[in-house]
Amino acid sequence: MAIPALNAAGPGLAAAPATPQSSPRAWAWRWLWAWPFPLAVLALWQLSAVWGWGPEQVLPPPAAVFKVFAELLASGELWDHLAISMVRVAGGFGIGLVLGLLLGGAMGLSPTFRDYVFPLFKAFSQVPVIGWLPLLILLVGIDEGLKFLLIAKAALVPVAINTCQGIENVPNRLVEVARVYGYTRWQMLRKVVFPAATAPIWNGVRYGLTHAWLALVVVELLASSEGIGFLIVYGRQLFQLDVVLAAVVAVGIVGFFIDKLLAVTEAWLLRWRKPGL
Repeated sequence: MAIPALNAAGPGLAAAPATPQSSPRAWAWRWLWAWPFPLAVLALWQLSAVWGWGPEQVLPPPAAVFKVFAELLASGELWDHLAISMVRVAGGFGIGLVLGLLLGGAMGLSPTFRDYVFPLFKAFSQVPVIGWLPLLILLVGIDEGLKFLLIAKAALVPVAINTCQGIENVPNRLVEVARVYGYTRWQMLRKVVFPAATAPIWNGVRYGLTHAWLALVVVELLASSEGIGFLIVYGRQLFQLDVVLAAVVAVGIVGFFIDKLLAVTEAWLLRWRKPGL
């Protein structure tokens, strides 16, 4: 099993300059600048309702959507659908994460394995989740197994690709220093390769979870009788667009907080890294 060190900087290259830590004032300005665009969209939405640019049955006013959102929360219906969806995401993402790390690690550490497997894997990754739906329905039906498999596929691809690229791009100078110190293969992996590849691997994890969440909504839209995607379909079938938009808002909020949680976790995992490394 080879330990690659591609795209490496030479020993004589200087480290990148350190990036100064963001001050609270700079963070506050960034936070303030994040609000004008969504507020403008909300204002335009409200104006369309007030001035009658479209029928309320097609585009309900923001107040109606937020009222339905609050009612779904208070009744517990939204929480029930979200709980079911989160269980599906956790199961499918867990499967995709493990398989993606194993496959990406194998491709990154073994050029021979990568040469044999990567072309087929690349072709597999080009087929969208919805493209596998008819075949998997014939193989496993429309029960929970279908949802777990499709979500796992969505998560596996970015995790595997980022893991492979992260291991391939371990700086050669780190590997050479480790060889000078007489590291064994296991020490090389544990103390050099995997720590140096942590950032790209974690990026793959973040993308994988984002793709898993999006795949969940698609799967529940097409083949489910419960979950947040089903709530969207249910609202559309009854032509209750306020329910549809309330569910879409819930999907966006949950996805946003999932990404923020992963960003905080990434900062904690990489806290040992110094600026410029």
